[in-house]
Amino acid sequence: MFDAQCDLAALVYEPHQDPDAVLRSFAADLNARDFRVVGMVQAGQCADSSLSAVLLHSGEKLLLAQDFDPAAQGCRLDLARLQNAGARIADALVHGADLVIINRFGKRERDGKGLSYLIERALDADIPVVIAVGRDHFADWIKFAGGMSVKLRCDRDALDIWWHGISAGHAQPDLQSHATVCEILK
Repeated sequence: MFDAQCDLAALVYEPHQDPDAVLRSFAADLNARDFRVVGMVQAGQCADSSLSAVLLHSGEKLLLAQDFDPAAQGCRLDLARLQNAGARIADALVHGADLVIINRFGKRERDGKGLSYLIERALDADIPVVIAVGRDHFADWIKFAGGMSVKLRCDRDALDIWWHGISAGHAQPDLQSHATVCEILK
């Protein structure tokens, strides 16, 4: 079941879409409006040695690719660099956040590794989370999230509508209103 007021959202993208551009623009606009966005968005491509990510709370760009090896096949993600980026995001969360953005849900997160712990940490602190999820990983995402997620189109309007509902709910909690499914099952 999906609940439009759920604090956990999957920005579901097709292979031809660029969720990173959507998330970067969204984060920049929120930061400009004095919201504190923590997390990272992918920059560069996995197919070459430019795979990197931008830390949204500092603007710093971190290389995530392994040192170039022409014989390597597929994505050359350096897991130590990914974990370093995750540790920096976790450190930033100590200072609070209005939103956490995680660049991708993939096989590492599906297996409870990668940056999955940041999702749990943010939700435990009642901080909304949005993550890019490829259409081909969506079934794994649903299992990971226990069905407690909003499915968003990969466009800015969908993010803005979701954020408007979430941020309004976090700004002034109304104890007399009905709780959402996500809130009840937390």
